[in-house]
Amino acid sequence: MKPRPSPAPAITGVPARLRPHLTRLTVLLIVFSAGYSVGIMSSSSVRPSSTRPSQTVIRPHAAHLTVSGEANGSAAAATANYPRSPPHDLFRFREECGEAIPSDAVVATLLDKVFDGESPYEKFPSPHTAALLRPPAARPRGWGSTGAVFAELIEQVRPRVIVELGAFLGASALHMAAVSRNLSLSPPPAILCVDDFRGWPAFRAARFRRDVPPPRHGDALLLPQFMSNVAAAWRDGDGEVMPMPFSTASALAALCEWGIYADLIEVDAGHDFHSAWADINLAWAVLRPGGVMFGHDYFTAADDRGVRRAVTLFAKVKGLTVRPNGQHWVLSPKPLRVSAAGE
Repeated sequence: MKPRPSPAPAITGVPARLRPHLTRLTVLLIVFSAGYSVGIMSSSSVRPSSTRPSQTVIRPHAAHLTVSGEANGSAAAATANYPRSPPHDLFRFREECGEAIPSDAVVATLLDKVFDGESPYEKFPSPHTAALLRPPAARPRGWGSTGAVFAELIEQVRPRVIVELGAFLGASALHMAAVSRNLSLSPPPAILCVDDFRGWPAFRAARFRRDVPPPRHGDALLLPQFMSNVAAAWRDGDGEVMPMPFSTASALAALCEWGIYADLIEVDAGHDFHSAWADINLAWAVLRPGGVMFGHDYFTAADDRGVRRAVTLFAKVKGLTVRPNGQHWVLSPKPLRVSAAGE
Protein backbone atom coordinates (compact mmCIF):
# COMPACT_ATOMS: atom_id res chain seq x y z
CA MET A 1 0.00 0.00 0.00
CA LYS A 2 1.36 3.22 -1.20
CA PRO A 3 1.66 5.91 1.32
CA ARG A 4 -0.89 8.79 0.87
CA PRO A 5 0.83 11.95 -0.26
CA SER A 6 0.82 14.70 2.23
CA PRO A 7 -1.59 17.56 1.47
CA ALA A 8 -0.23 20.78 -0.10
CA PRO A 9 0.60 23.40 2.35
CA ALA A 10 -2.14 25.98 2.87
CA ILE A 11 -1.72 29.39 1.16
CA THR A 12 -0.93 31.79 3.86
CA GLY A 13 -3.40 34.62 4.32
CA VAL A 14 -6.15 33.29 2.01
CA PRO A 15 -9.36 32.26 3.70
CA ALA A 16 -10.54 28.79 2.95
CA ARG A 17 -13.84 30.01 1.41
CA LEU A 18 -12.01 32.06 -1.28
CA ARG A 19 -9.64 29.36 -2.38
CA PRO A 20 -12.00 27.84 -5.00
CA HIS A 21 -12.28 31.31 -6.74
CA LEU A 22 -8.62 32.22 -6.59
CA THR A 23 -7.80 30.98 -10.09
CA ARG A 24 -10.65 32.99 -11.69
CA LEU A 25 -9.66 36.19 -9.85
CA THR A 26 -6.05 35.74 -10.94
CA VAL A 27 -7.07 35.43 -14.61
CA LEU A 28 -9.24 38.58 -14.43
CA LEU A 29 -6.41 40.52 -12.83
CA ILE A 30 -3.96 39.43 -15.54
CA VAL A 31 -6.39 40.40 -18.35
CA PHE A 32 -7.06 43.82 -16.79
CA SER A 33 -3.35 44.51 -16.38
CA ALA A 34 -2.61 43.50 -19.96
CA GLY A 35 -5.36 45.75 -21.35
CA TYR A 36 -4.23 48.71 -19.28
CA SER A 37 -0.63 48.26 -20.47
CA VAL A 38 -1.69 48.05 -24.12
CA GLY A 39 -3.73 51.25 -23.73
CA ILE A 40 -0.81 53.17 -22.28
CA MET A 41 1.53 52.03 -25.05
CA SER A 42 -1.02 52.94 -27.75
CA SER A 43 -1.60 56.45 -26.39
CA SER A 44 2.13 57.12 -26.14
CA SER A 45 2.80 55.94 -29.70
CA VAL A 46 0.08 58.16 -31.28
CA ARG A 47 0.95 61.87 -31.61
CA PRO A 48 -1.82 63.99 -30.19
CA SER A 49 -3.58 66.10 -32.84
CA SER A 50 -4.24 69.75 -32.26
CA THR A 51 -7.86 70.70 -31.75
CA ARG A 52 -9.34 72.51 -34.73
CA PRO A 53 -11.14 75.67 -33.74
CA SER A 54 -14.71 76.14 -34.77
CA GLN A 55 -15.04 77.73 -38.19
CA THR A 56 -17.58 80.41 -39.00
CA VAL A 57 -19.35 79.86 -42.29
CA ILE A 58 -20.99 82.84 -43.99
CA ARG A 59 -24.38 81.83 -45.28
CA PRO A 60 -27.41 83.73 -46.50
CA HIS A 61 -29.83 84.27 -43.61
CA ALA A 62 -27.64 82.11 -41.29
CA ALA A 63 -24.40 84.00 -40.82
CA HIS A 64 -24.69 83.65 -37.04
CA LEU A 65 -24.32 79.87 -37.11
CA THR A 66 -21.01 78.07 -36.67
CA VAL A 67 -19.99 74.59 -37.78
CA SER A 68 -17.50 72.70 -35.62
CA GLY A 69 -14.48 71.15 -37.27
CA GLU A 70 -15.63 67.77 -35.89
CA ALA A 71 -19.09 67.99 -37.46
CA ASN A 72 -20.49 64.71 -38.66
CA GLY A 73 -21.12 63.87 -42.29
CA SER A 74 -24.77 64.87 -42.31
CA ALA A 75 -24.00 68.35 -40.99
CA ALA A 76 -21.20 68.78 -43.53
CA ALA A 77 -23.55 67.76 -46.33
CA ALA A 78 -26.16 70.21 -45.13
CA THR A 79 -23.71 73.12 -45.24
CA ALA A 80 -22.09 72.21 -48.54
CA ASN A 81 -24.72 74.20 -50.45
CA TYR A 82 -23.82 77.48 -48.72
CA PRO A 83 -20.97 79.59 -50.12
CA ARG A 84 -18.09 80.58 -47.89
CA SER A 85 -17.64 83.82 -49.82
CA PRO A 86 -20.30 86.59 -49.94
CA PRO A 87 -23.35 85.34 -51.86
CA HIS A 88 -23.96 86.53 -55.39
CA ASP A 89 -27.19 88.17 -54.21
CA LEU A 90 -25.08 91.17 -53.21
CA PHE A 91 -24.31 91.70 -56.90
CA ARG A 92 -27.72 90.81 -58.27
CA PHE A 93 -29.71 93.85 -59.38
CA ARG A 94 -32.26 94.31 -62.09
CA GLU A 95 -30.60 95.09 -65.41
CA GLU A 96 -33.47 94.87 -67.89
CA CYS A 97 -36.18 97.53 -67.70
CA GLY A 98 -39.34 98.33 -69.59
CA GLU A 99 -39.45 99.38 -73.22
CA ALA A 100 -38.01 102.88 -73.53
CA ILE A 101 -40.45 105.71 -74.05
CA PRO A 102 -39.46 108.76 -76.13
CA SER A 103 -37.48 111.37 -74.23
CA ASP A 104 -40.03 114.07 -75.01
CA ALA A 105 -42.72 111.96 -73.30
CA VAL A 106 -40.89 111.64 -69.98
CA VAL A 107 -42.35 114.69 -68.22
CA ALA A 108 -45.89 113.89 -69.36
CA THR A 109 -45.48 110.30 -68.15
CA LEU A 110 -44.30 111.48 -64.73
CA LEU A 111 -47.14 113.96 -64.42
CA ASP A 112 -49.62 111.20 -65.21
CA LYS A 113 -48.16 108.53 -62.94
CA VAL A 114 -46.99 110.65 -60.00
CA PHE A 115 -49.07 113.82 -59.92
CA ASP A 116 -52.41 112.68 -61.39
CA GLY A 117 -51.78 114.54 -64.63
CA GLU A 118 -51.31 118.00 -63.08
CA SER A 119 -48.02 119.82 -62.69
CA PRO A 120 -47.01 120.19 -59.04
CA TYR A 121 -46.07 123.79 -59.87
CA GLU A 122 -49.63 124.63 -60.92
CA LYS A 123 -50.83 127.51 -58.69
CA PHE A 124 -47.87 126.90 -56.40
CA PRO A 125 -47.44 127.97 -53.69
CA SER A 126 -50.78 128.40 -52.04
CA PRO A 127 -51.00 131.31 -49.55
CA HIS A 128 -50.98 128.84 -46.66
CA THR A 129 -47.84 127.07 -47.94
CA ALA A 130 -46.04 130.30 -48.81
CA ALA A 131 -46.41 131.50 -45.23
CA LEU A 132 -44.47 128.46 -43.99
CA LEU A 133 -41.48 128.72 -46.33
CA ARG A 134 -38.25 130.67 -46.44
CA PRO A 135 -37.93 133.24 -49.23
CA PRO A 136 -36.67 131.54 -52.41
CA ALA A 137 -32.89 131.48 -52.54
CA ALA A 138 -31.10 132.70 -55.65
CA ARG A 139 -28.36 130.18 -54.86
CA PRO A 140 -29.76 127.42 -52.65
CA ARG A 141 -27.53 125.63 -50.18
CA GLY A 142 -25.56 122.77 -51.70
CA TRP A 143 -22.21 120.98 -51.75
CA GLY A 144 -20.09 121.06 -54.89
CA SER A 145 -23.24 121.97 -56.81
CA THR A 146 -21.52 124.26 -59.31
CA GLY A 147 -18.37 122.25 -60.02
CA ALA A 148 -16.84 122.24 -63.49
CA VAL A 149 -17.83 118.59 -63.93
CA PHE A 150 -21.47 119.56 -64.58
CA ALA A 151 -20.73 121.78 -67.57
CA GLU A 152 -18.14 119.33 -68.86
CA LEU A 153 -20.49 116.34 -68.85
CA ILE A 154 -23.57 118.20 -70.08
CA GLU A 155 -21.60 119.54 -73.03
CA GLN A 156 -20.15 116.08 -73.71
CA VAL A 157 -23.35 114.05 -73.37
CA ARG A 158 -25.92 116.71 -74.40
CA PRO A 159 -28.60 114.86 -72.42
CA ARG A 160 -32.32 114.83 -73.07
CA VAL A 161 -33.07 113.36 -69.63
CA ILE A 162 -31.06 113.85 -66.42
CA VAL A 163 -31.74 111.94 -63.20
CA GLU A 164 -30.41 113.40 -59.96
CA LEU A 165 -30.34 111.25 -56.81
CA GLY A 166 -30.34 113.57 -53.82
CA ALA A 167 -31.77 117.04 -54.48
CA PHE A 168 -32.08 118.77 -51.07
CA LEU A 169 -32.87 122.42 -51.90
CA GLY A 170 -32.25 122.23 -55.66
CA ALA A 171 -28.78 123.75 -56.00
CA SER A 172 -27.36 121.12 -58.37
CA ALA A 173 -30.56 120.80 -60.38
CA LEU A 174 -30.83 124.54 -60.96
CA HIS A 175 -27.17 124.72 -61.93
CA MET A 176 -27.60 121.91 -64.46
CA ALA A 177 -30.66 123.67 -65.88
CA ALA A 178 -28.67 126.90 -66.22
CA VAL A 179 -25.75 125.12 -67.89
CA SER A 180 -28.13 123.45 -70.35
CA ARG A 181 -29.61 126.78 -71.32
CA ASN A 182 -26.19 128.39 -71.67
CA LEU A 183 -25.28 125.57 -74.06
CA SER A 184 -28.54 126.19 -75.95
CA LEU A 185 -29.65 122.60 -75.63
CA SER A 186 -32.92 122.30 -77.48
CA PRO A 187 -35.14 121.00 -76.18
CA PRO A 188 -33.79 121.57 -72.68
CA PRO A 189 -33.34 118.33 -70.74
CA ALA A 190 -35.90 117.09 -68.28
CA ILE A 191 -34.20 116.98 -64.87
CA LEU A 192 -35.79 114.42 -62.54
CA CYS A 193 -34.86 115.11 -58.92
CA VAL A 194 -35.22 112.01 -56.74
CA ASP A 195 -35.32 112.73 -53.00
CA ASP A 196 -37.64 111.82 -50.15
CA PHE A 197 -37.30 115.45 -49.01
CA ARG A 198 -37.21 114.41 -45.36
CA GLY A 199 -33.63 115.42 -44.66
CA TRP A 200 -31.61 113.37 -42.19
CA PRO A 201 -31.38 113.21 -38.40
CA ALA A 202 -30.23 116.52 -36.90
CA PHE A 203 -29.90 118.22 -40.29
CA ARG A 204 -31.41 121.38 -38.84
CA ALA A 205 -28.12 122.48 -37.35
CA ALA A 206 -27.21 126.13 -37.06
CA ARG A 207 -25.70 126.11 -40.55
CA PHE A 208 -29.08 125.32 -42.14
CA ARG A 209 -31.51 127.35 -40.07
CA ARG A 210 -31.53 130.19 -42.57
CA ASP A 211 -32.05 127.83 -45.52
CA VAL A 212 -34.80 125.46 -44.41
CA PRO A 213 -38.22 126.29 -42.99
CA PRO A 214 -39.21 125.25 -39.47
CA PRO A 215 -40.96 121.86 -39.40
CA ARG A 216 -44.73 121.82 -39.32
CA HIS A 217 -46.49 118.93 -37.57
CA GLY A 218 -43.47 116.72 -38.22
CA ASP A 219 -43.24 117.71 -41.89
CA ALA A 220 -39.74 118.88 -42.86
CA LEU A 221 -41.25 121.07 -45.64
CA LEU A 222 -38.21 120.43 -47.82
CA LEU A 223 -40.31 119.52 -50.88
CA PRO A 224 -42.25 122.81 -51.01
CA GLN A 225 -39.04 124.74 -50.25
CA PHE A 226 -37.32 122.94 -53.14
CA MET A 227 -40.25 123.72 -55.43
CA SER A 228 -40.26 127.35 -54.30
CA ASN A 229 -36.59 127.71 -55.22
CA VAL A 230 -37.18 126.09 -58.61
CA ALA A 231 -40.29 128.12 -59.38
CA ALA A 232 -38.53 131.39 -58.55
CA ALA A 233 -35.56 130.54 -60.78
CA TRP A 234 -37.47 129.22 -63.80
CA ARG A 235 -40.85 130.86 -63.96
CA ASP A 236 -41.04 130.24 -67.69
CA GLY A 237 -39.79 126.67 -67.64
CA ASP A 238 -40.78 124.97 -64.40
CA GLY A 239 -41.34 121.67 -66.15
CA GLU A 240 -37.62 121.21 -66.77
CA VAL A 241 -36.95 120.38 -63.09
CA MET A 242 -39.38 117.81 -61.74
CA PRO A 243 -39.33 116.45 -58.19
CA MET A 244 -39.80 112.75 -57.51
CA PRO A 245 -40.54 112.70 -53.76
CA PHE A 246 -39.65 109.09 -53.04
CA SER A 247 -36.74 107.02 -51.80
CA THR A 248 -34.06 106.40 -54.38
CA ALA A 249 -34.77 102.66 -54.48
CA SER A 250 -38.51 103.00 -55.08
CA ALA A 251 -38.12 105.86 -57.58
CA LEU A 252 -35.49 104.04 -59.64
CA ALA A 253 -37.61 100.88 -59.63
CA ALA A 254 -40.54 102.90 -60.97
CA LEU A 255 -38.46 104.57 -63.69
CA CYS A 256 -37.21 101.15 -64.72
CA GLU A 257 -40.74 99.77 -64.86
CA TRP A 258 -42.05 102.75 -66.86
CA GLY A 259 -39.24 102.66 -69.40
CA ILE A 260 -37.84 106.07 -68.44
CA TYR A 261 -34.12 106.17 -69.17
CA ALA A 262 -31.57 108.91 -68.53
CA ASP A 263 -28.60 110.07 -70.56
CA LEU A 264 -26.86 111.52 -67.49
CA ILE A 265 -27.24 110.43 -63.86
CA GLU A 266 -25.83 112.16 -60.80
CA VAL A 267 -25.58 110.06 -57.61
CA ASP A 268 -25.47 112.24 -54.50
CA ALA A 269 -27.84 110.71 -51.95
CA GLY A 270 -26.67 108.39 -49.15
CA HIS A 271 -22.96 108.63 -48.37
CA ASP A 272 -22.47 105.26 -46.65
CA PHE A 273 -21.25 102.27 -48.64
CA HIS A 274 -24.50 100.30 -48.67
CA SER A 275 -26.67 103.24 -49.75
CA ALA A 276 -24.25 104.30 -52.47
CA TRP A 277 -23.81 100.69 -53.65
CA ALA A 278 -27.56 100.21 -54.04
CA ASP A 279 -28.09 103.61 -55.70
CA ILE A 280 -25.32 103.06 -58.25
CA ASN A 281 -26.50 99.57 -59.20
CA LEU A 282 -30.17 100.51 -59.43
CA ALA A 283 -29.44 103.68 -61.40
CA TRP A 284 -27.24 101.79 -63.86
CA ALA A 285 -30.32 99.95 -65.11
CA VAL A 286 -32.02 103.20 -66.20
CA LEU A 287 -28.91 104.71 -67.81
CA ARG A 288 -29.06 104.64 -71.58
CA PRO A 289 -26.22 102.86 -73.39
CA GLY A 290 -23.63 105.51 -74.08
CA GLY A 291 -24.83 107.56 -71.11
CA VAL A 292 -22.65 108.68 -68.21
CA MET A 293 -23.03 108.27 -64.46
CA PHE A 294 -21.20 110.52 -62.02
CA GLY A 295 -21.51 111.54 -58.40
CA HIS A 296 -20.22 113.47 -55.43
CA ASP A 297 -18.30 112.65 -52.22
CA TYR A 298 -15.53 110.60 -53.79
CA PHE A 299 -13.01 112.01 -51.31
CA THR A 300 -14.48 112.28 -47.81
CA ALA A 301 -13.59 111.45 -44.22
CA ALA A 302 -15.04 107.98 -44.86
CA ASP A 303 -12.01 107.37 -47.11
CA ASP A 304 -12.39 103.92 -48.68
CA ARG A 305 -15.34 102.83 -46.54
CA GLY A 306 -18.10 104.90 -48.12
CA VAL A 307 -18.94 106.20 -51.58
CA ARG A 308 -15.47 105.65 -52.99
CA ARG A 309 -15.51 101.96 -52.06
CA ALA A 310 -18.91 101.49 -53.71
CA VAL A 311 -17.78 103.27 -56.89
CA THR A 312 -14.50 101.34 -57.07
CA LEU A 313 -16.18 97.97 -56.54
CA PHE A 314 -18.89 98.73 -59.11
CA ALA A 315 -16.33 99.80 -61.71
CA LYS A 316 -14.35 96.61 -61.10
CA VAL A 317 -17.43 94.40 -61.47
CA LYS A 318 -18.59 96.15 -64.67
CA GLY A 319 -15.16 96.62 -66.22
CA LEU A 320 -15.37 100.42 -66.15
CA THR A 321 -12.88 103.14 -65.35
CA VAL A 322 -13.27 105.79 -62.67
CA ARG A 323 -12.09 109.35 -63.28
CA PRO A 324 -11.92 111.63 -60.24
CA ASN A 325 -12.94 115.24 -60.86
CA GLY A 326 -12.44 117.30 -57.73
CA GLN A 327 -14.82 115.86 -55.13
CA HIS A 328 -16.75 114.14 -57.92
CA TRP A 329 -16.27 110.80 -59.64
CA VAL A 330 -17.12 109.98 -63.24
CA LEU A 331 -17.58 106.50 -64.68
CA SER A 332 -16.75 105.67 -68.26
CA PRO A 333 -19.83 105.65 -70.55
CA LYS A 334 -22.18 102.71 -70.36
CA PRO A 335 -21.22 100.23 -73.10
CA LEU A 336 -23.47 99.98 -76.11
CA ARG A 337 -25.45 96.77 -76.36
CA VAL A 338 -24.17 94.15 -78.78
CA SER A 339 -26.76 91.85 -80.33
CA ALA A 340 -26.46 88.10 -79.97
CA ALA A 341 -26.03 87.77 -83.72
CA GLY A 342 -23.12 90.19 -83.66
CA GLU A 343 -24.90 92.68 -85.91
